[in-house]
Amino acid sequence: MAAQTVASTTDSTTVDLGPAAALSCRECGHRVPLGPVFACEECFGPLEIAYDFSAYDTEELRKQIEAGPANIWRYAPLLPVPADVADKPNINPGWTKLVKADNLARELGVTGGLYVKDDSGNPTHSFKDRVVAQALEAARAFGFTTLSCSSTGNLAGAVGAAAARAGFRSCVFIPHDLEQGKVVMAAVYGGELVGIEGNYDDVNRFCSELIGDPAGEGWGFVNVNLRPYYAEGSKTLAYEICEQLGWKLPDQLVVPIASGSQLTKIDKGLQELIKLGLVEDKPYKIFGAQAEGCSPVSVAYKAGHDVVRPQKPNTIAKSLAIGNPADGPYVLDIARRTGGAVEDVNDEQVVDAIKLLARTEGIFAETAGGVTVGVTKKLIENGLLDPTLTTVVLNTGDGLKTLDAVASDTGLTATIRPNLDSFREAGLAS
Repeated sequence: MAAQTVASTTDSTTVDLGPAAALSCRECGHRVPLGPVFACEECFGPLEIAYDFSAYDTEELRKQIEAGPANIWRYAPLLPVPADVADKPNINPGWTKLVKADNLARELGVTGGLYVKDDSGNPTHSFKDRVVAQALEAARAFGFTTLSCSSTGNLAGAVGAAAARAGFRSCVFIPHDLEQGKVVMAAVYGGELVGIEGNYDDVNRFCSELIGDPAGEGWGFVNVNLRPYYAEGSKTLAYEICEQLGWKLPDQLVVPIASGSQLTKIDKGLQELIKLGLVEDKPYKIFGAQAEGCSPVSVAYKAGHDVVRPQKPNTIAKSLAIGNPADGPYVLDIARRTGGAVEDVNDEQVVDAIKLLARTEGIFAETAGGVTVGVTKKLIENGLLDPTLTTVVLNTGDGLKTLDAVASDTGLTATIRPNLDSFREAGLAS
């Protein structure tokens, strides 16, 4: 991505983003005022939100959270949003189910407790609603009028829905050959949907060019110039998981990798909960999951490299098909620091895992969820994930978005005449 280091004319001193104090470079620590920038002017490293949580009392904070709305705004004191965020027009995602997956656990041989964090229950049926809701508040604060993004599908739909709710114009960009379900869902909200001839990385490069052009004036690209704020939405997954476990850290988490931002922010969220005293500090392991046809981080991890070499994606898991993941090196750091790993599965294993989750728990996951479940199975078989420990697996989207992945061999059990004899002849009576 092009490094946008120049802020808009918005006076950041007047911006109310709650406990957010500044932007801080993840590499060199250089701090700048809050604004729509994502790269450090000193070293071009990624900028993150720095907070001031010093005034919080642990028990009072816990009570405030538990009394909050059943969405991500219950965690407003820990996010870059104004205190009255719940009263603003937004899609209000989050507080999705943490499903205790006992049937799947038996299939996989997990005895320590297996949970599926099912984010298909969000308004546009993917976790992207979390990050977009967060980015929308930043766009509102900085005076943007158009909401945009580069997307592999789910993000485009989330941006379209959030913009419609909040009264923003939307114009989103996707690879031209996405799954039809995702195209329709992104288009139905009435904004402009533009297909780019190429893969996601080509789309992202175009968006970076548009940001630097007068044609992009007033545009808030949720995953580019608003990326520091957008990314914080993923922390809410960590917050919810721990709260839903009774304010406890899980022992192991399996997280899908596209850009890698979700995994890094889940780790950030867990660390914040520890520092605030909301959970007891204990070791946890984070495992990254990729599809074999787009597995640059997995390849780097297995080779012991610190640098992620880009790949040209070729996988049915198109929501994870980012060949040059921006946060790849940080994913490697987290996997190694926590004692986790990064693994991948092929397309056949992805489809098998989608069916396994549906058959055991009644959860129809999109291909990214097939990746996490498939990788979980593989990690157990390889002895890298301990089946005696508490494990949380993420499902980040709804299988209705990726029907093509399972359509070829999924359908009617039988076709019968409307009588009992035909029913019995088909072997359905036993």
